[in-house]
Amino acid sequence: MTNQSHNKSAAEFTRLLQIMDRLRTECPWDKKQTNETLRTLSIEEIFELSEAIISGDDQEIKGELGDLLLHIVFYSKIGSEKGAFDMTDVLHAICEKLVYRHPHIFGDVEVQDDEEVKKNWEKLKLNEKGRTSVLEGVPKGLTGLLKAYRLQEKAAGVGFDWKQKEDVWKKVNEELHEWKDAIEGGDPVEIENELGDLLFALVNYTRFVHLNAEDALERSNRKFINRFQYIEKCALKAGKNIGEMTLDEMEVKWQEAKKKGL
Repeated sequence: MTNQSHNKSAAEFTRLLQIMDRLRTECPWDKKQTNETLRTLSIEEIFELSEAIISGDDQEIKGELGDLLLHIVFYSKIGSEKGAFDMTDVLHAICEKLVYRHPHIFGDVEVQDDEEVKKNWEKLKLNEKGRTSVLEGVPKGLTGLLKAYRLQEKAAGVGFDWKQKEDVWKKVNEELHEWKDAIEGGDPVEIENELGDLLFALVNYTRFVHLNAEDALERSNRKFINRFQYIEKCALKAGKNIGEMTLDEMEVKWQEAKKKGL
């Protein structure tokens, strides 16, 4: 960014802070909000940003980033009213953290690639937080797939990882066979346990080949939604309820949707 762009950004950010000051003083709804009431709304904004990113819609991403930034300013305003912290404290803290965790940029540490950067990041984070485990930084509320990915990524960051992707794939096949054996055994608890191990191994393989299982599954969810809704629209055009279509008829429309790139 040029200095002119920085100045414009700073001016707009100052404007946002001033708007928030007025909202907390004059707007009945904004005055009532607390960290607790904003929490679920913030989670919603994160999911909306995620959807915009998956869709690849830059305008939507821009809009959702603005909404998320508003929440950051909102929390900071509440913090300042409580005398706990303000926006300046938040900005200072993240600047200090970035400088500290990038000694290869702001210090004299040398790194070979991005993987070494990640390993250094995890080690510095462990020291900085005074944690006893690198896994403590993984939020408990994450979805299962994303949590598995982050747990594996954290462990890999300190060297606990497979050497070759072929070995990871062998693990996937091993877990698949164990799940099949559990199904044949008929014990529901064992079936569930082995399914969890299989999914964990699959997530590990996708991570190892630089993919994210959560993103991949979400894209498949979207494909399913688009194709199934295409079948529903075709049923309506034919004057039918989708429940009145045969499975063969639905399969034909599914393949049509697939050919259309849905």
